[in-house]
Amino acid sequence: MSAENIGQLVVVLVAFGAATALPAWTRAGERVFVPVTTGLLVLAGLLAAVPTSVVVDGRPLTAVLVVLGGLLAVAGGGPVTARVFALVDREDTGSSLDRAGRVLRGGAWIGALERAAIYATLVASWPEGLAVVLALKGLGRYPELRAEGEGTAERFIIGTFTSVLWAAACAAVVVLVR
Repeated sequence: MSAENIGQLVVVLVAFGAATALPAWTRAGERVFVPVTTGLLVLAGLLAAVPTSVVVDGRPLTAVLVVLGGLLAVAGGGPVTARVFALVDREDTGSSLDRAGRVLRGGAWIGALERAAIYATLVASWPEGLAVVLALKGLGRYPELRAEGEGTAERFIIGTFTSVLWAAACAAVVVLVR
């Protein structure tokens, strides 16, 4: 298999990942499509990282890969984060994490913007932007985190880490192929 064919396969896998991320936003789709989307991202990452040479030939196909990777980062990260919260909430003996979810309003929108910004800074080869995004998010949420009791800070950290790792993984696939 040639380097160009592997690059095209990576683009197709990222496209399918973005397509499966959209139905994962539904309650019923979360259980099915989150593992599928994650598997497609992992497979695309392995294909981009393992061979010695992976090429996406031409500016139009590179632009498509960048756009699809961004869509996957933004759309796929929300359901993945929700699934992680479902796993964490299941192990919580009290209702502290559930209460924290109500306190940290706007988390889905903030997470989507966070993933878009992280993806953009990493694809643009400006890793310092990651620190800027996380600092802004932390400063913006600080009053809520300080005012609330247990569980709020933990939920903030879990959601942020999940969201950042997802966006960074999507950016890594694009950067490896570019």
